[in-house]
Amino acid sequence: MPEVPVTAIARPAKGSAGRTGLWRTERPLIDSSKCVKCLLCWLYCPEGAITRGEDDSVEVDYEYCKGCGICANECPVKAIEMVPEAI
Repeated sequence: MPEVPVTAIARPAKGSAGRTGLWRTERPLIDSSKCVKCLLCWLYCPEGAITRGEDDSVEVDYEYCKGCGICANECPVKAIEMVPEAI
């Protein structure tokens, strides 16, 4: 029987206990025209708040995003910008 690869990717907890979006002071804004679909943001997001589409497009779930900026730091083409959270 072939070995099944194990992937360690965090997933946001559903329910009010997992919602951390209110903590943010900045939010990631993805410029899809610059995105090369490398998926590094999706891979490195510690909260699993970046979802991957069937075409490898990415989207941020702002209810679970803490605004840490790791996705923006990992993006090789700078398609993600951290912008101030609207109050």
